[in-house]
Amino acid sequence: MRSISFLSSILLSVSLSAQSFTPIHNGVRALVDGKTIEVSFYNPGAVRVVKYPSGNRFEKKSLSVIASPEDDVDTRMSHNGSRISVSSRDITVDINRKNGVVSFRGPKGKKLLTEGNYTSFMPVDDAGVPSYRVRQPFLLDKDEAVYGLGNLEKGSLSMRGHQHNLIPGNIEDGIPVMQSVKGYSIIWDNYSPTYFSDTDTETVFESEIGDGVDYYFLYGDGSIDGAVRQIRNLTGDVPMFPLWTYGFWQSRERYKSQDEITGVVKRYRELGVPLDGIIQDWQYWGSNYLWNAMEFLTPGFSNPQAMMDTIHAANAHAIISIWSSFGPQTKQYKELGEKGLLFDITTWPMSGIAEIWPSRMDYPSGVKVYDAYSEEARDIYWKYLKGIYDIGMDGWWMDSTEPDHYGVKEEDMTRMTGLGSFRRVRGAYPLMTVGGVYDHQRATSDKQRVFILTRSGWTGQQRYGCNVWTGDVASTWQMLRNQIPAMLNFSMTGNPNVNSDLGGFFCSAYDIAGVDNGPAKNPQFKELYVRWLQMGTFLPMMRSHGADVRREIYEFGSKGEPVYDAIEEAIRLRYALLPYIYSTSWNVTSRGESMIRPLVADFPHDKDTWNRGDQFLLGKALMAAPVLEAQYTPEHISSIDENSGWDRAEKASVMSVENDVDFMSASTAEVFFPKGADWYNFFTGKKYSGGATLTVDTDIKTIPLYVREGSIIPLGPDVQYATEKPWDNLEVRVYAGDDGEFTLYEDEFDNYNYEKGMYSLIKFHWDDSLHKLTISEREGEYPGMIHKRNFRIRLFDNGTEVPEEKVVTYDGKTSVIRL
Repeated sequence: MRSISFLSSILLSVSLSAQSFTPIHNGVRALVDGKTIEVSFYNPGAVRVVKYPSGNRFEKKSLSVIASPEDDVDTRMSHNGSRISVSSRDITVDINRKNGVVSFRGPKGKKLLTEGNYTSFMPVDDAGVPSYRVRQPFLLDKDEAVYGLGNLEKGSLSMRGHQHNLIPGNIEDGIPVMQSVKGYSIIWDNYSPTYFSDTDTETVFESEIGDGVDYYFLYGDGSIDGAVRQIRNLTGDVPMFPLWTYGFWQSRERYKSQDEITGVVKRYRELGVPLDGIIQDWQYWGSNYLWNAMEFLTPGFSNPQAMMDTIHAANAHAIISIWSSFGPQTKQYKELGEKGLLFDITTWPMSGIAEIWPSRMDYPSGVKVYDAYSEEARDIYWKYLKGIYDIGMDGWWMDSTEPDHYGVKEEDMTRMTGLGSFRRVRGAYPLMTVGGVYDHQRATSDKQRVFILTRSGWTGQQRYGCNVWTGDVASTWQMLRNQIPAMLNFSMTGNPNVNSDLGGFFCSAYDIAGVDNGPAKNPQFKELYVRWLQMGTFLPMMRSHGADVRREIYEFGSKGEPVYDAIEEAIRLRYALLPYIYSTSWNVTSRGESMIRPLVADFPHDKDTWNRGDQFLLGKALMAAPVLEAQYTPEHISSIDENSGWDRAEKASVMSVENDVDFMSASTAEVFFPKGADWYNFFTGKKYSGGATLTVDTDIKTIPLYVREGSIIPLGPDVQYATEKPWDNLEVRVYAGDDGEFTLYEDEFDNYNYEKGMYSLIKFHWDDSLHKLTISEREGEYPGMIHKRNFRIRLFDNGTEVPEEKVVTYDGKTSVIRL
């Protein structure tokens, strides 16, 4: 065997070419078994692998990967009779010289992943362009857990043994990014419908269209966090959201007038329940023939500027529903249609009459999806949207960004877009349309951070300031249980911002005949809604939303009643955690971390975490174990889905509204504590040892929430909205048992000045052996920064809270406190 550095490889290119392989930038090109194989390093832990039939050319600009290969990757190549190897400091890639199988090794030669044989290229016609159906198998270890692949409602965290079509959808977004418990990721860089299959013999990605196999193998530091960081290195970092977006959001399908939506904000302020966001859902534009006109054309919204002024005067923010399609009477439809930038596919809504259900198909809507793959179409989209932006709208609810596509026909998929056939680029539609709004708003102003709530996601979409929700899920306990593994897997595709309709979207099954707002009076739905909302307390976005019932807190009772109080306490807990959440969001932006994380991310050596999808971490310190089973009412099983849910025909055998359910009676739930750390109950301070599943006491108000030993958590003031009070008197909790660190991040809480370095960092370090807390000298500054403040230090040690609270006056200089 011989080894050569790439500094001298050019001198050997002629002789190597004679042996069917030759150096390329940061890698090698090999001709094996009728296939051309290109392996190139983008950084020491990221490798692109391309395969295509020899004699062809392969040229593609990725829509997801925006990084370029680094110029200074230190790589070395070696070869012998059986293999060609290219190595960096982090990984080694081997190419079998007989069959072209590529395999990957980590530090010290540790086996990470091997392709299966039988890479295939089946010739197909792509709307008149010769192409291939491409297939690549991989061989996983028998007990290897893998994650990612989008927010699939499988109810399972590990995707072993599952099969799925990976394509954006309403309640499921299939995304071709796979994550392994061994600390590597695969980005399958193909946007056509892709079938993922894991069986006893192989794990396969197979795409309908591709000029070759094209994927990236990513390895960070051997952890799931490290692999996610590598995904972001290639596909884009996560911009900061404004602080207010981490407060509580109220929404429903839909507010029918500006008086109604402003009245909700007013009522929350009168009740003293915190609120930051309110959402205006669809149909403010009028009939379905005016679908998505991006204008307030109904009588109930006669003065949208006054609506926004009223909401802002109450220190709240609003976002509004916009779609990827337009009705035939809209200005957008006319302009886009004249330029050939509309898709003639069947989409929502199919009927032009919104008020009648089932739909009157003898009055078709004529609504068409726009070609988001076209730069010109994206420009036109923003031109009309800017009218709403100019009245002070704070963000966008981009609905149906998959987009809705019913009765798929062959001519739909062969239709040409701005980037080739619709089939070729189908999966990237949400990436393109969301990216178009983000890019245009950023080009318009840097004074307000872009915030987009959207229904679908794709590889790399995290770079566009969006939070993806899990779609129009049904209000059932099983669907609630499915949400956590779905959102965790979505996060492991590199997209850290994900949320769910709290309470589920369709809940007509809980209606009570003759009772106004029946589901809110039904104990079955009340219990489900509370538990869903408690889970949502720890998501990147806490948003109450759905159809069939008014969901504002006052619809569920009054203060002093268990359900009302449980909702209010969850909301207040969310606001107390804002300094912790906002600092965690900075770690996402600056360090490639994730907001919500599976237990396996921190405890991979405990195999009981590998498929644990009922608990999760928020940041590094907090473990949420929400109650996911009915304790006081029967679980209702519903058969509705995202399409049939609109029929509202299903009725439950509901509990009577007069049925007196004691939601405060004692109950229990099981909580798993992973090995490798001990845990404190956030509310009581009681300590639990890791490596056990224990039964804990609960009632309807209980949120099982635990803090890892060695953690430091700042808690904010009691507020009505996120920025009501300065963080000049924060409670800082220290949990003994291990050394710990935390960095408090602060900036102006909106705008993009943080990108110019206008922010501050205050680092806390806990030395457990010396019981010493060090608050380091403040780093950085920004306009309006707090120069002098108090920290109220509380120590939790060995399951008890130390009674004394130490108040530290901090002026930006290093301070040491012994506890």
